[in-house]
Amino acid sequence: MNRLERDYQVVVVGAGHAGCEAGLACARLGLETILFTVSVDSIALMPCNPNIGGSSKGHLVRDLDALGGEMGKNIDATFIQSKMLNKSKGPAVHSLRAQADKQAYTNRMRKILEDTDHLTVKQGEVARIIVENEKITGVETYSKAVYHCQAVILCTGTYLKARCIYGDVSANTGPNGLQPADHLTDSLKELGLEMLRFKTGTPARIDGNTIDYDKMEIQLGDEKIRPFSFSTHEEDIQKEQVPCWLTYTNEKTHEIIRQNLDRSPLYAGVIEGTGPRYCPSIEDKVVRFSDKDRHQVFIEPEGLYTSEMYVGGMSSSLPEDVQFEMYRTVPGLEHAEIVRNAYAIEYDCINPRQLNPTLECKSIRGLFCAGQFNGSSGYEEAAAQGLIAGINASMQILGKKMITLDRSQSYIGVLIDDLVTKENKEPYRMMTSRAEYRLLLRQDNADLRLREIGYQVGLVSQEEYDHVLWKKEKIEEEIRRVEKTNIGGNEKVQDFLRGHKSALLKSGATLGDLIRRPELDYEMLAPLDKGRPDLPADIREQVNIHIKYEGYINRQKKQVQQFEKLEKKLLPEDIDYEKIPNLRIEARQKLSLFRPVSLGQASRISGVSPSDISVLMVYLMTQ
Repeated sequence: MNRLERDYQVVVVGAGHAGCEAGLACARLGLETILFTVSVDSIALMPCNPNIGGSSKGHLVRDLDALGGEMGKNIDATFIQSKMLNKSKGPAVHSLRAQADKQAYTNRMRKILEDTDHLTVKQGEVARIIVENEKITGVETYSKAVYHCQAVILCTGTYLKARCIYGDVSANTGPNGLQPADHLTDSLKELGLEMLRFKTGTPARIDGNTIDYDKMEIQLGDEKIRPFSFSTHEEDIQKEQVPCWLTYTNEKTHEIIRQNLDRSPLYAGVIEGTGPRYCPSIEDKVVRFSDKDRHQVFIEPEGLYTSEMYVGGMSSSLPEDVQFEMYRTVPGLEHAEIVRNAYAIEYDCINPRQLNPTLECKSIRGLFCAGQFNGSSGYEEAAAQGLIAGINASMQILGKKMITLDRSQSYIGVLIDDLVTKENKEPYRMMTSRAEYRLLLRQDNADLRLREIGYQVGLVSQEEYDHVLWKKEKIEEEIRRVEKTNIGGNEKVQDFLRGHKSALLKSGATLGDLIRRPELDYEMLAPLDKGRPDLPADIREQVNIHIKYEGYINRQKKQVQQFEKLEKKLLPEDIDYEKIPNLRIEARQKLSLFRPVSLGQASRISGVSPSDISVLMVYLMTQ
């Protein structure tokens, strides 16, 4: 039979946020890479809210950027509003969030892909994974073309056997009416992989010209804009921003929803997939939080060259007529015209316990998985996984050691560790509360934590790496200077302290002592600091955080040292847990199922107790 056959080193399946990062990482590391998408018009598509970042998700983007990823640069070039969230709280939970011009974001990312050496973008559906002797050898498309390769990275998002639903309308389609990928699931099941059925949803889009903004609260961006990427110069992105708006549902909205719950496919049993607990539909909110008389609704622009507005907080799968009536009860939306109906989408994904922390499939060498295909949700989670999968597929082919980020290094490490060690019963969403070392994993220090890894891998340039080494040196120098600079209790100092409602000095103190006071900080003390050098804002920020939170930071560093002891104790790949005496039955079952790579990873598996870990430690010492 005549058919097209091509040779590549890496095949990436899917060009969403995971696929883009995976494809770019492989190509930038010199591997011949082909990136498949069901539609080139859906590259880096934002089928839900066109924003990047937010609580904890901003941390992921900064981590990704420090490692050499593209998402941070792309949003810096295409945002229309930017805001640092949680500024009234401590630095551990500060998170950058930016509203994107949806089309501009897609266009720029597509251009970056097309202009990258060693990367080919191809519209087509991959229907089968070709495996020989438990090792990847290629893929076959729906048109029967074969692409031979050494690694495959699956980044299928919400497209596998996708079904969009609202009311009694059900269509086998991907997001935004795009073509689904209907054939790959069967191939994966034939390879013995366990698949899950998850669902997510999106709200309606409203014509902005039919909205009464006077009835809403305006939401403005920050006056001084902070970039996502450490490579973006702050002065280059200061620009006029577009406003977002805040309004609320009310009892009338809730009554319409309650009266029509029997018509909701979510409650009628039509939707089989499991939805995200932390991003519920409006009908879910009304049922689960029946004591609340209103819910926030954010009206956010989809871009500069469209009047479409995203209705954040009101995703739904209710019928079209109910949506029309429901949205019009919200203040400011009384005359709103719906451009696109809200809908739920079901899709197939893998059970991620079948993956190693490198994101390689345990049973098939060269098969890597990333993004919503791994049971996560969110653009940022997807992009972070895509980058790691791309790096590790490349390292494997190049004969180098693959990387594994642990929980003490990055939010990406927390994300992947949670996916591969915990039972995934719903789409996973990153939250700051999931990171136990979050004071060390701040979004402001991602470059200090991860630039070196990105440099060693080959995705961070010499210039970028040299800059972070210089930055570390300057931070340390300034901390030493501040801790040694004494401030006497003269009248000028006492007047300053009175003006800031701070206790007067009874004896001399250092600048560091004053910075540690809750009401003072490094910037405020500039009038008392005659020898202060002229330093960039990011260095001044690090100096302030390191001194002010020194006690807490040192405590977390000690916790990390204990954590690392367990992480370094590796478990043999062929270990037979059934033959280990004194190990509880549940622990044997869970350990045999998840096959953890270290004692640390084993300790985080549900059903494995501290006493089980002690048994494993004793067993390892006897081998």
